[in-house]
Amino acid sequence: MQVKNVNLPIIVTGRHVSVTEAMRDYAEKKVAGLHLDYPKIIEAKVLLNVENGSRHIAEIILFCANHIVIEADTTTADMYASIDETMSKIARRMRKHKTRMLKSHRPKNQKAVRHLAEIVFPQDIPEEPEAEHEPVIVHKEKYKVKHLFSDEAIMDMEMNEKPFIIFHDAKADRLAVLYRREDGDYGMVMPVEED
Repeated sequence: MQVKNVNLPIIVTGRHVSVTEAMRDYAEKKVAGLHLDYPKIIEAKVLLNVENGSRHIAEIILFCANHIVIEADTTTADMYASIDETMSKIARRMRKHKTRMLKSHRPKNQKAVRHLAEIVFPQDIPEEPEAEHEPVIVHKEKYKVKHLFSDEAIMDMEMNEKPFIIFHDAKADRLAVLYRREDGDYGMVMPVEED
C-alpha cells in the first residue's frame, strides 16, 4: 500500500497571480498528504489562477501510473478554499478509479459451460449485401471553454496531453481550436462567419 507519496514532484504555478510561499507550501502539503494506494501518483501539477480579482481557481492535475490522469478544478472566493475543495474532488476520483479497478478484477460467478449444437451451413447460400452502417454519437462530453491566449492554450494542452483544445482566443475575441500536428508542431483553426 502506498502510505505516502515519497519525493513526489509537485509543480505549483500561478496564472494572473503571484504564488506566495504560504500558498505553495499549503498546496504541496495537501497534495503530498494523499494517502491512497491506487492509482500511484508519479507527478502532480497545481495551477492557481485569479480571474476578475474575486474568482480564485485551483486546478490540480495528477499524472499516475498506468497512464491515468486525474484532474479537477474549483472556483471560490478564497484560494485556500479552492485548493481544499479541489483536493476533495481529486480524492473522490482516485477512490472511484480504485473501485473500478477492484470491480474489473473481481472473479465472476463461474457457471457451467454451455454446449451449443454444431451447425454446418451449405456453401451455396447467397451472400447478403452488407447493410450500410449509419454513424451514431457514442460519446458526449461537456467541455469547458476557457478564455486564453494562444501560448496559454499550448501550455494547457501540454499539461493535459490532449490532442486538441477548444478555447476563446483572448487576442482575437473568438472561439478557436488548437491541435497537435503529426510533426510535433501546433495548428489552430479559427471559425469565420460566412458573408
